[in-house]
Amino acid sequence: MRIPYSWLAEWVSVPWSPPELGSRLTMAGLELEALAPAAPPFSGVFVAEILSAEKHPQADKLRVCRVATGQGEPLQIVCGASNARAGLKSALAVVGATLPEGLPIKAAKLRGVESAGMLCSAKELGLAESSNGIMELPSDAPVGKDLREYLVLDDMVLELNITPNRGDAMSIIGVAREVAALSGGKLSEGPPARGECPSTISATVGVHLDAPAGCPKFVGRVIRDVDNKAATPVWMRERLRRAGVRSISPVVDVTNYVMLELGQPMHAYDLAKLSGEIRARFGLAGEKITLLDGKTVEVQPDVLLITDGAGPVGIAGIMGGQRTAVGPETTDVFFEAAYFAPDAVIGRATRWGLTTDASQRFERGVDPSQQERAVERATDLLLGIAGGKAGLASVERSDEHLPTRPAVTLRRKQLARLLGVGFDDARVRASLQGLQMDVVPLVEGWRVTPPPHRFDIAIEADLIEEVARIMGYQAIPEADAQVPQRFGSLPSARPSERDLLEALALRGYHEAITYAFVDPQLQARLFPDVAGIALANPIASDLAVMRVSLWPGLLKAALENQRRQQDRVRLFEHGARFIAAEGRGATREVDTLAGIAWGPRLPEQWGLPRDMREPVDFFDVKGDVAALLAATGALAEFAFEPHALSCLHPGRAARLLRKGEQVGWLGELHPSLVKALEFTYPPVLFELDVDPTLAVERPAYREVSRFPQVRRDLAVVLDESVALSNLTERVTFTASSLLRDLRVFDVYRGPGIEAGRKSVALGLIFQDISRTLTEDDVAGIMVAVVADLRVSLNAKIRE
Repeated sequence: MRIPYSWLAEWVSVPWSPPELGSRLTMAGLELEALAPAAPPFSGVFVAEILSAEKHPQADKLRVCRVATGQGEPLQIVCGASNARAGLKSALAVVGATLPEGLPIKAAKLRGVESAGMLCSAKELGLAESSNGIMELPSDAPVGKDLREYLVLDDMVLELNITPNRGDAMSIIGVAREVAALSGGKLSEGPPARGECPSTISATVGVHLDAPAGCPKFVGRVIRDVDNKAATPVWMRERLRRAGVRSISPVVDVTNYVMLELGQPMHAYDLAKLSGEIRARFGLAGEKITLLDGKTVEVQPDVLLITDGAGPVGIAGIMGGQRTAVGPETTDVFFEAAYFAPDAVIGRATRWGLTTDASQRFERGVDPSQQERAVERATDLLLGIAGGKAGLASVERSDEHLPTRPAVTLRRKQLARLLGVGFDDARVRASLQGLQMDVVPLVEGWRVTPPPHRFDIAIEADLIEEVARIMGYQAIPEADAQVPQRFGSLPSARPSERDLLEALALRGYHEAITYAFVDPQLQARLFPDVAGIALANPIASDLAVMRVSLWPGLLKAALENQRRQQDRVRLFEHGARFIAAEGRGATREVDTLAGIAWGPRLPEQWGLPRDMREPVDFFDVKGDVAALLAATGALAEFAFEPHALSCLHPGRAARLLRKGEQVGWLGELHPSLVKALEFTYPPVLFELDVDPTLAVERPAYREVSRFPQVRRDLAVVLDESVALSNLTERVTFTASSLLRDLRVFDVYRGPGIEAGRKSVALGLIFQDISRTLTEDDVAGIMVAVVADLRVSLNAKIRE
């Protein structure tokens, strides 16, 4: 929400500078995200009047203008804008002026005609994204006045992050209420308090509330003989621009202005395009509507519609329909200011990928008492800008369905208990009354009735929070805890998160943090047989399901890095994945550590051998995972077993087992997915269940042998299908407790080895704890190992 400081000052006396105001609002819960001037820096630009505009002798599209500056003789300016005309007041950058981005203005000769400056468009001054000509200022603009001063362009704009529970603060008046409460001042009645606009015609449109639970109040008004081709005054265009809204036409600008000022979304219909009476009802199955943005959507029976005799004319609280849209030729309009219940609006816009200013406000809740005021304000503004005749304001309401704010009891003792400090009764009462709450003293505290715009006040704790906000958290003194703080120790079997993250960081990985909700299409391609948990109200269509794996988020992060020309990516994430329970069981959250490696094996540099410049492969990442497993102190408990997973490359994937139980996956992304996602290299991924995988086996004392080791090397020829884990398992089993270490130091395929076979060279290291091993001891073990490998793995000994 963007709040111009000068607009706010019309509603409340602000005793602080913009930076101080932003700081105080942040401490009160309305976080300041940005503070910037209303316009980029420029100088030497003044209000000027075109006295004459003659055709350029050498160019059909240029005009030679005589421009009065209020000082000295008129200047000659060559201008190419089609709207340059005698009598127009505009913005003139004189010679020596500096425009945004440091552009200097110099005297120039255009097609042989001298030009002593430049008539500027709003775009050239950084006041609009696009322009159709030079700026058009009001006829009463003072010639010669500095444009920055005239338009108050040094005004500061505060950009506030409004939390979802504070829909009441999504307006100028809403922020003004906060400032008044914080400063102890009073809220002004503001510009709308000019009395009701009298009706001069009797025209009305009938309104029926067929769904009063969704729309319990609807205020409408007919305005005839409007000139919608009139220019919206520059002061309104500027305020809309500073608030982040584009000026379109007088009718649309007025509805947007009232929404920003009062927080009440409005809509204007072209009265000539309406057919019959208006009804607020729920949609019918298969019913369609084309919206203002040109998108045609099909609604469901839980979608609240505004309809006329010919069908839907808008989706309530979200967007109007194209059929009854206001255009330049519109002369008669029908204003709508309604109260739509949050439950009737929440989640509907996101079904079609929409987020509108109206839906954001209605989903949070708008003041159900402000609709009449909004219509009066809009009528007053529109008649002043575009003329017209106002009809009677009609109000349809269902009081039994309108929300009421029940009183909440605030206990003095509970306030002191939760805040850790007691406050004077008068200060507590003043703080709550400053928020426009009705406060009645009780013996034990106060009975507080929130105003209609405060949907977030429902329980005692809400009131305690309000007192703390307005008093200021700095008013709560620091105090020692009244009881000792005892922190539980980390279970000995659980590794610390810091150790896990540092272990991967030391191997070149960077930590990533991704959303716990992911793209349903990407997740379905990776895990077609695993159902994700759909979100009821997703923030975007591509973030609509809870993740069943951390891989979708990491893949998108790697792709984003690839798009930014990163040639080597190593990312990991520690977070939860969500497994839907069968039947009515609870959803499981699994603590997970996952990673992705993509690109060359090592960073590029001149001294690397050629094989180190190859893309990362399965075994590189297996080594990274093995380093994590070694930290458990129980590396022998783990095994990598070749296995198939739909999203991984067949033959380049394995599941990780610990004591025979599956605890993770490792593998290269499936070639079809590599192509579909447009990776330049196939990424390699791993994912581990943290608790069972990385549970630490605390080291126990083991005596160190004082006797020498004996090494024997053995080369065996095996079928290609025999995994290394099977080979080491058989050797370890046969060699018994005397085998201290087993090393693989060579794998050979080629001449001398049969097709479909491989030679694996092992280093076996033996040692006893109580004596020196003899040659006969070692030879007997080696004979047993060779015999077992021949029988169990069809191995041949390679001499």
